Amino acid sequence: MAREQLQVLSALDLARTQWYHFTAIVIAGMGFFTDAYDLFSISLVTKLLGRIYYHVEGAAKPGTLPPGVSAAVNGVALCGTLAGQLFFGWLGDKMGRKSVYGMTLVLMVVCSLASGLSFGNERKGVMATLCFFRFWLGFGIGGDYPLSATIMSEYANKKTRGAFIAAVFAMQGFGILAGGIVSLIVSTAFDHRFKAPSYQDDPVGSTVKQADYVWRIILMFGAVPAALTYYWRMKMPETARYTALVAKNARKAAADMSKVLQVDIEAEETKVEKLAMEPANSFGLFSREFARRHGLHLLGTTSTWFLLDIAFYSQNLFQKDIFSAIGWIPKAETMNAIHEVFRIAKAQTLIALCSTVPGYWCTVIFIDYMGRFAIQLMGFFFMTVFMFALAIPYHHWTLAPNRIGFVVMYSLTFFFANFGPNATTFVVPAEIFPARLRSTCHGISAASGKAGAIIGAFGFLYASQSQDKTKTDAGYPPGIGMRNSLIVLGVINFFGMLFTFLVPEPKGKSLEEMTGENEDDSPELDMQPPSTRTVPV
Repeated sequence: MAREQLQVLSALDLARTQWYHFTAIVIAGMGFFTDAYDLFSISLVTKLLGRIYYHVEGAAKPGTLPPGVSAAVNGVALCGTLAGQLFFGWLGDKMGRKSVYGMTLVLMVVCSLASGLSFGNERKGVMATLCFFRFWLGFGIGGDYPLSATIMSEYANKKTRGAFIAAVFAMQGFGILAGGIVSLIVSTAFDHRFKAPSYQDDPVGSTVKQADYVWRIILMFGAVPAALTYYWRMKMPETARYTALVAKNARKAAADMSKVLQVDIEAEETKVEKLAMEPANSFGLFSREFARRHGLHLLGTTSTWFLLDIAFYSQNLFQKDIFSAIGWIPKAETMNAIHEVFRIAKAQTLIALCSTVPGYWCTVIFIDYMGRFAIQLMGFFFMTVFMFALAIPYHHWTLAPNRIGFVVMYSLTFFFANFGPNATTFVVPAEIFPARLRSTCHGISAASGKAGAIIGAFGFLYASQSQDKTKTDAGYPPGIGMRNSLIVLGVINFFGMLFTFLVPEPKGKSLEEMTGENEDDSPELDMQPPSTRTVPV
């Protein structure tokens, strides 16, 4: 049986949408803008790094990063992100959301700048420096996932909570778009200022020495949006749910939210003390009670995020190679080094503009009407369909008259990833776990996703290589080919659809109603999967 909700939490649940909601979205969202910019901008400059530092005299094609170096450069930030999600997720429940929030931002600013610097100008020193600082950049980015999601969920009202959390995550789309735009501007400026022939005309002259500044500027720009939001992030008060339910400070929770909501809220110290004594508010993460109440929920959030990120990151990190395979980006030897950056950035920008950004914002618009479960199931279903539609007649799509059709189909997989599980896997873990474990459980779910991203990023460097060893990239063994890789991704998306049935529907419910924190007799939570319940569509 439910107790009467704390006044401060009830006020948050029922508050009309107002200015502080949008302020919180922008402050938290700019962190995700930076996260996406930093994570995905590396894919824009890896070809350039290969040309600059791994040129082979007399080779028919420009230099490329060796497999081990390419895997490290592309994947090291993901490894750091995974570690940061676990560490800062745990720390956010121990020290408070606000206290940890500033640490992650400082780390992101410093390491974004440091990523564009290097110890010496030899390739070993440059690559070692880049990988070192990108790991710690990823570590800071990792902290932003559980903290931003938890802060937004705890500030939001229950009617539009899904849209607010999704809006924070949707800033990733603008971050990916910004990475493409910055790369277009920088590469265009350098290409016009420092004219260079194509590689096939002059292998050495095609990479001007000033090209070394291009990748550094692109990576370092990621510090700008993070630095701009530091002051406002530090001014945000701690969330009332952490202050009241975890720190047990009813007076401060009431005072903070009275200022935010501009209403008088009573400090219910006695009620907070009684809530703290309830069994529902005392079990730990590794207890049987947690396993009984939330074990299937955590399995659902971790498995779906894991499977989604295998597919999502393998596409994002290697979309430049897919566009090369279908001829949308010219052969590397027909371009100079800086112009190649321009063409890769142009492709990523178009995909972000036409599918990634619209997909994110469709989720924001519809999530509180359709529900999280319906959107996630729909997204995985269409990702599966379009992956198989690309893979089965793959040769058909590579023919010159059909290449635009391939790009459209490929864009639709991105659209339904973002109007689907890429957004909902971020939203749901911030809503269904108790306040004292919310940031930790979100961090675990997100880290599971990054484990999938690492598999996608590292595994598909090799898997997507041609089965004909004469057609593989330099240094790579034969793989299973692009067609079979797409089939594997389709199967992964299908399993994501199945595991979605373990995830509960939080639409329209207060956080305490979902977690049972407001129950006075600790009843068993409904663990029934949504497949057996009515899901509004």
